Amino acid sequence: MDYLLHFDTELPKLFLTYGAWVYAIVFTIVFCETGLVVTPFLPGDSMLFALGAFAAQGSLSIGVLAAGLAAAAILGNMVNYTIGRLIGQKLLDNPRQKFFKKAHYEKAHAYYEKHGAVAIILSRFIPIIRSFAPFVAGVAKMGKRKFTLYNLIGGGAWVALFLGCGYFLGGTPWVKGHFKLLTVIIVIVSLLPVAWEILKSKWGSTGKP
Repeated sequence: MDYLLHFDTELPKLFLTYGAWVYAIVFTIVFCETGLVVTPFLPGDSMLFALGAFAAQGSLSIGVLAAGLAAAAILGNMVNYTIGRLIGQKLLDNPRQKFFKKAHYEKAHAYYEKHGAVAIILSRFIPIIRSFAPFVAGVAKMGKRKFTLYNLIGGGAWVALFLGCGYFLGGTPWVKGHFKLLTVIIVIVSLLPVAWEILKSKWGSTGKP
C-alpha cells in the first residue's frame, strides 16, 4: 500500500534504475493482476493513472503504454479464463490448496450471475473482481468467442479510461499536489460496487432494508 500511495515518486526511481525495462515491469504487473487468480492485490487503476501522468510529462511513450498495457490486460484475462476452464473446478474442490481464496471466487461468481457475459467488461473496473471474473467465466465454460469479444472491449476500455485520465489530467497543478489523495480516492471509488454488493447481501440475510 505504501508503494502504491507513493507511486508518483517510486516510478521515476524505477525509470532511472531500469530505463526502458520499466515498460516490461508495468506490463508484467498488469498481466499478473488480471491473469493470475492469486494476485488481486496488485495495483491497477491508480498505476494506469500514474503512468498516463508521466507520459504527459514526456517521461514515457503514451503509444507504447496504451498498446502494451491493453495487450497485457487482454492476454492476462485469456490466461485466467483458460486456467478456470481447464483446472478451475479442481482448485475449488481441493481443500488443501492455500493460495486460492474461495470467498473471492464466490463474490465474483455472484457478480457474473447477476450481470452475465457483460460482467467481463464491467469487472475490469472493480479491483479483486477483475482478477476472478475471467476465472469464473472459464469454470462456467463460457464460449471462447464470446469471452474474447468482451475481453477485448473491457481490456481496451479499462486502459483507455485510466491511462487517458492520467494523460490529460495528471499534469494539472492540483493533481500533482494531491496525487496521494487522488490515489486513495481512485481505490475507494473502485471498491464501492463491491462494498455495495456486500451490504446488500447482509441486509438480505438479516431481513433489514
